[in-house]
This record gives sequence, structure tokens and C-alpha cells, in this order.
Amino acid sequence: MSFAPGSVFAFVRWTSNDFGTIISRIDILRAVAPGQRCSTVPYVRPGGEILLRLSGWPKVERLLQMIDAVEALGIDAADVAPDHWHHVHNRLSVNENPRPYTKARHQAWLHRQRVMR
Repeated sequence: MSFAPGSVFAFVRWTSNDFGTIISRIDILRAVAPGQRCSTVPYVRPGGEILLRLSGWPKVERLLQMIDAVEALGIDAADVAPDHWHHVHNRLSVNENPRPYTKARHQAWLHRQRVMR
């Protein structure tokens, strides 16, 4: 798979054995342009800008629920403001509840993108 520069995508890694899940990890990344600086991520070439990185099933499950909530608003999770994913990463990393993503926040993000062009 490949993604256009600036595209946001999630990469899930999950492994189990006879006793259950042993690894649960999710990364939300933004694809970079050729030659642009990026962080290396296993199985992602050349890498990407890391917006969120979580491991452990309870945190991964919570994030998947948050993605479902965003999509229930009629918003594609790939179109969410990148700073929201940073916020979610920071809050879930310390076992706190992130602010929910709202339609108003999304409209502000879209407006900010139009103004910055």
C-alpha cells in the first residue's frame, strides 16, 4: 500500500498465541513527501510523521472506540485534525480521558486549512 504525502493512516500490529493477545499496537501516521524528514516505523517505508503511538490492548481498544465515535459523527477518521491525535496520544499514554472530537472542532480545522493555504 502507498499513501499520498499528507495522508493520515493507521497501522495496527497485533499478535497472539494459544493463550491470547501478546502484542497490540496502533500508530497513526501522516505520510511524508520524498526527501522529507520522518520517523521510522516497523513495516512502514520510508516512515512517516508519528501523530499517535499506543501499545497495550486497553489503550488500543479505547482508541478504536474513539475512532468509531468520530466516524459516527460522519467524519472520516483520516480527516481529523492531526493535533487531535497528538492530544489523544498524550492523554491515553497517562491513562487520562481525551477530549472528544466534535463537529465544531472539525469545522474549525477545515477553516484553518483553508486560511493557511
